[in-house]
Amino acid sequence: MNIAAIVSAAAAAIIMITISPAIAQPAPTATATPAPTATVTKVDRLSRTIAVRRNETTGSNTSGAAEEFKAQEGLSLEDVHAGDRVTFSTSEVNGVKTITKVQKQ
Repeated sequence: MNIAAIVSAAAAAIIMITISPAIAQPAPTATATPAPTATVTKVDRLSRTIAVRRNETTGSNTSGAAEEFKAQEGLSLEDVHAGDRVTFSTSEVNGVKTITKVQKQ
């Protein structure tokens, strides 16, 4: 009985050591930003990128430069066209600016 318990404990320890690195890998880092409004300046469906120029609500009468984002996997760009006013959400996943949601206004 003691030998069976030792073998069982050793097998469990080996399994835990083998599985631990897979479990301990950090999840991709993501930081979310609020949904601002913007005007779409470019949509590239082949490279799955979208460029937007944020609509400024401050006293300035000039818009900022266009920002380009990678489209999140599964996000459809078929209904979005240059010139559309949209609200959108972004996150930074592993250092890549990614648009996670886009909705026409």
